[in-house]
Amino acid sequence: MAKVSAVIAAGGKGKRMGAGKNKVFMKIAGKEIILRTVEAFYNNPDIDEIVVVAGEGEHMRIAELIMSAGMYVYDRMRAVTTGGATRRESVKNGIGFTTGDIILIHDGARCLISQAEISAAVAAAKEYGAAAVGVPCKDTLKSADEDGFITGTIDREKTFLIQTPQAFRRDIIEKAHGYADKMNIDATDDCALVEMTGGRIKIVTGRYDNIKITTPDDIEIAEKILEKRTKK
Repeated sequence: MAKVSAVIAAGGKGKRMGAGKNKVFMKIAGKEIILRTVEAFYNNPDIDEIVVVAGEGEHMRIAELIMSAGMYVYDRMRAVTTGGATRRESVKNGIGFTTGDIILIHDGARCLISQAEISAAVAAAKEYGAAAVGVPCKDTLKSADEDGFITGTIDREKTFLIQTPQAFRRDIIEKAHGYADKMNIDATDDCALVEMTGGRIKIVTGRYDNIKITTPDDIEIAEKILEKRTKK
């Protein structure tokens, strides 16, 4: 049976949040964002181990939060480590701590991920080798020139907003990061790296409320989403 690892990238600076600190330490409905994210993967039976990649000087604080929630069990919470200069370098560092055959990569600030989405990404990666959670675009999409004038309409039926987790067979994602190292390529999306090496990625239909907490407005939106979920 394939072993599944989750790498949670939590080293963002959160400049658009304007809070003067890493946004993953902000609270939604009384609980830190990073703690909500880690709990989602810790509570999923398809996940065998978790690696959290923290910002510089923040790994101990995250580890303490995890331990205070009773989750720092070494057979599942494999490591809380420090990332690199870029998100790609941080993810690569996190992958280096994993032992799984399937590796999920997830944004630390995307704390509303559902159990169904995690499990669906795992299943698709096992079947196809690579998968990503995404939702169909709702709006009309236009291409534009460098001056900001519309140059055409993009077929909405073939476009998706890609979220995380993104899940890969180990050899596929390691090949992608190896290529990025060789070609000195940076990317904020692991699917883009796999695409560059000729990989095919299966889209797993997710939920529109799997938002990434980026701005102050997102905090309020997330709390409303959680309130709605608890009423169901």
